[in-house]
Amino acid sequence: MNLLPKSTADFGSTEYWNSFFRKRGNQAFEWYGEYPELCGQLHKYIKPRDEILVVGCGNSKLSVDMYDVGFRKITNIDISPVVVKQMQEANRTTRPEMIWREMDATAMSFPDESFSVVLDKGTLDALYTDQSAPVVATVRKYFAEICRVLRTAGRYVCISLLQAHILQEVLDHFPAADFMLRVVRCSDAGRGNSEDGSSMVVFAIVATKFKNLPMRVLELCLAGDQIERVQRAEDIQAAVASAQKAAMVCNGLAKGSIAGQAEVSIDLFHPSVKNEPRYTIHVLDQTPKRGNGKYAAFIVPQGRETEWLFATPAGRQKLQESAKFDRLAIVTLHRGHTYTDLEAVKEELADSVKSLAPSGLQGTSIPYLSIGAEVGRRETIHTGCSALSGEYVVEEITGDIGRLFRRLIFLANQSVVQSEAALKMARVRGSRAPQKVIDPGYLACQHHLFMTVGVRLAVNVSPANQDCPVAVVGLGGGGLCTFIRECLKTTTITAVEIDPEIEQIAVKYFGLTLDKRLRVVISDGIQFLAEEAARGAHYSALLFDVDSKDPTVGMSCPPAAFVERKVLTNVRQLVGTNGLFVLNLVCRNDSLRETTVQALKQTFRYVLSYQLDEDVNEIFYCSDNERLKDASSWQEMLRVAADDVNKLARKEKLTHQQELVDLSDFITALKI
Repeated sequence: MNLLPKSTADFGSTEYWNSFFRKRGNQAFEWYGEYPELCGQLHKYIKPRDEILVVGCGNSKLSVDMYDVGFRKITNIDISPVVVKQMQEANRTTRPEMIWREMDATAMSFPDESFSVVLDKGTLDALYTDQSAPVVATVRKYFAEICRVLRTAGRYVCISLLQAHILQEVLDHFPAADFMLRVVRCSDAGRGNSEDGSSMVVFAIVATKFKNLPMRVLELCLAGDQIERVQRAEDIQAAVASAQKAAMVCNGLAKGSIAGQAEVSIDLFHPSVKNEPRYTIHVLDQTPKRGNGKYAAFIVPQGRETEWLFATPAGRQKLQESAKFDRLAIVTLHRGHTYTDLEAVKEELADSVKSLAPSGLQGTSIPYLSIGAEVGRRETIHTGCSALSGEYVVEEITGDIGRLFRRLIFLANQSVVQSEAALKMARVRGSRAPQKVIDPGYLACQHHLFMTVGVRLAVNVSPANQDCPVAVVGLGGGGLCTFIRECLKTTTITAVEIDPEIEQIAVKYFGLTLDKRLRVVISDGIQFLAEEAARGAHYSALLFDVDSKDPTVGMSCPPAAFVERKVLTNVRQLVGTNGLFVLNLVCRNDSLRETTVQALKQTFRYVLSYQLDEDVNEIFYCSDNERLKDASSWQEMLRVAADDVNKLARKEKLTHQQELVDLSDFITALKI
């Protein structure tokens, strides 16, 4: 590849171009694509009646191809006499109306307003080699000449890679000179133009000349025919940079494997909805294995993107291993968009999925995988905004075997389901037809089941014939409180929730029933505990199921302030010597976890934990009750409590399963 310059400065010299064209002879060199790849855009802005000036024509076939399809009034200029002579000789007889002239585009000899179109394919990029003062001065002379030779309503159409400094100069110059400016992505150009499948992002600058433009007009067209009017130059710069970065990612994936490295994620936006991604694609590689396919795309049905298998890097890695492909592109569909069907999604994704293929596969057919043949169903039934948690949606999705679920999602953290309830059809008093109602026996979170076991343990160790008051800090959709209320009839529950909006959502959309056995207190949880301790209140069981609003910390449940010693001291006073404290801990930071465990051990005499198999959640049972002073006592009492929950859930028709809790697994996994 000795025809490429040793330094970018060579692009601006006549000597370089003379040498370049002598070495290439009559072989055309097409920067940024050929006519078939560019014609879709060129024909929108250039008509056969136009008088066209092609600047820096080189030996490109672009103007030749345009002539052959009906564009007759074409004048070509280039700084290199060698290439001008070559092109004159090659086209003298076959294209007699074509004009070829040796001329410097920064000092043209044409009269003012000679042309209706100036066409530039790569010349601006070749001129603007760096940001030194002489180069900038040359580029500005070039722009001034373009403005001079263009007629009013004429267009400067420039095919460019739009490096940041070039785009900045374009945005500074043309709007100020009364040009309407549009930046268009040439999607078909520059695609897969090297042996390793990498590609360039090619743009067309379309600057239309006016005499006195009353306002600045800036437009973008980055996909299809969707043209977007923008207010700021920064919007164009950000959009162009985003497209270029995405291409860089695609080029990197085309050149090699990322096996053993972190997955690569990329968002895809619809041109008309620039603030919300329509798709997210996660690309994973594994070491090639005999019998594996090379590459496939997996489409996650709507509503299932929050499941561990699809929502976490570890889950997606597991999915790739089971799918048996060296590279897997896992596609999630975002809320707020409409998806007709799976075939429409495949068609829409086709180009993007191919651009992420390994080297050599960009032109091949890519297999699509999914669960079933549908894109899933997602229906928003309510939207709102909480002063504490921000915007949220309540939506219904269809899960496995057609079962319907209702979810609360905070839009600030869309990958996490805040609350989930299962729906079932049942006859409601006053209604003839079955209605959708909340299934009180459905526990969306596995840890809720083991917190319920803790409450039952508290019931069992409480003095005989005594009601069991329970406090739950953190309401959510109320699923845990509802299950405890329906399963353990001797309990009275106080749920503590800081956000009044959440209480309303839980009652209206998640079936929370408030009565003498279940009440909600709107309060800061830490403040509630302090006030209750000060008034000498007592609870047989006290549960923490409250999440942190800060996703950057290593402990997402509970917030760190809830496990400080002064808070735990209040908890210990509230449960007394016989009660039980149950903590749901979600912590990915080993140091934070150890600090929390030490705080629990310093506060309570007896601490036991259960690590859930499928989740990061870890349940801690803490007490000063002498009946729980050794491992065998803990295990036996929890075995009885878990067995009671199994029996009571069946009795109250909350489940049809023989066992909600696998007793043998639960008991053996307990840690003192």
